[in-house]
Amino acid sequence: MGLTTMRVLWTLPYLPWPITSGGKARQYHLLRRMAARGHAITLLVQSKTPADEAVQQALQPLLERLIVVPRRSLRSPRTLWHAATSSAPLLASVNGFAPALSQQFDALLNEHWDVIQIEHSYGFQPFADSLARRGQPFILTEHNVESELGAATYGKWPAVLRPLAHYDQWRARRWEQRVMSRAAAIVAVTESDARMLGAISGRPAHVVNNGVDTRGFAQVQPDPLALAILFVGNYEYAPNVDAVEWAAAEIMPLVWRQRPQARFLVCGHALPDSWRQRFPDPRIEWRGYVDHLPTVQSQSTVFIAPLRFGGGSKLKVLEALAAGLPIVSTQEGLSGLGAQDGVHARVANTAADMAQALVEVMDDPALAARLGQSARELVNQRFDWDAAAAQLEAVYQTVQAVPA
Repeated sequence: MGLTTMRVLWTLPYLPWPITSGGKARQYHLLRRMAARGHAITLLVQSKTPADEAVQQALQPLLERLIVVPRRSLRSPRTLWHAATSSAPLLASVNGFAPALSQQFDALLNEHWDVIQIEHSYGFQPFADSLARRGQPFILTEHNVESELGAATYGKWPAVLRPLAHYDQWRARRWEQRVMSRAAAIVAVTESDARMLGAISGRPAHVVNNGVDTRGFAQVQPDPLALAILFVGNYEYAPNVDAVEWAAAEIMPLVWRQRPQARFLVCGHALPDSWRQRFPDPRIEWRGYVDHLPTVQSQSTVFIAPLRFGGGSKLKVLEALAAGLPIVSTQEGLSGLGAQDGVHARVANTAADMAQALVEVMDDPALAARLGQSARELVNQRFDWDAAAAQLEAVYQTVQAVPA
């Protein structure tokens, strides 16, 4: 157990179940661990999908209350108007200016809370007025430095829209500064993100690491004979889209020159239909969302993390490390994990170097096994959700909401 039981009001701009992204995995596992440590959590969610029976069954045992407010359509006139005219960036406009959510939050503030926890600055707008009017402190968690994601988010926009992209990045930086200036404590998921957030806000940020359920991946045994290269991601997240397109267009053709039998397994939520037409090579298997990740990990030889943008620490990479899969990654793909090149993974930052590293790992089962074993040891030693929950409790000790 950690601290004495605390009443926590925790807000999210999406439901954390089913787990279809790294952010949702983080939320679910932290909620589960914090509940196990005795804290009474009310989860207030604005969601584009309803809380069906499966969601209720997964989340209700962890919570004192689950309150879900529907999010309006992206094509709503309100969304389009605020996206064009607001000082808030596009993502904050999409998730903001939600009267029903603001009213629900304001009513909840009539109760006593030891901690108010806001996830993502882009989800803050509906709560801003109530928090300011009541003078209540809150914790802000940033999973990425959103204003630094511009190259991946806007890089494929038509040239005529580039000025709008630059304007929105400018809005995002100003918005981050505004929200962080009001937070009693700022939480990042890696030391590097904490440094960037500290530079933006002018004060130190706390770190609450991502973790991984090591027991869930302990039985995975990669298949060195499959010549299968695995990537897993949520394709509503622009850096993952960029990673797959770079791999399919530039990395895999170089692999196939040396190992034509190699296959590229692309798994994850919201797989774009257009990829099947754009990249028709039958050696690419567009599998989409998989219910049981250890199964596909056991069918794979190596995990590729060709991430060129993003920040944060990548839960899909952590899960691959926990599964003992040898990993070939960019430096960005291993950010925040402390993995060393040649010890826990192979690091490559160009298409040619990445392709060569993939071939070398597939050709050398002893190298693959050594990397996989070291990766598992790293995760078991450093990345545990209970440790992350303890870090979050330490942040709670620094700030507690004023009683209503």
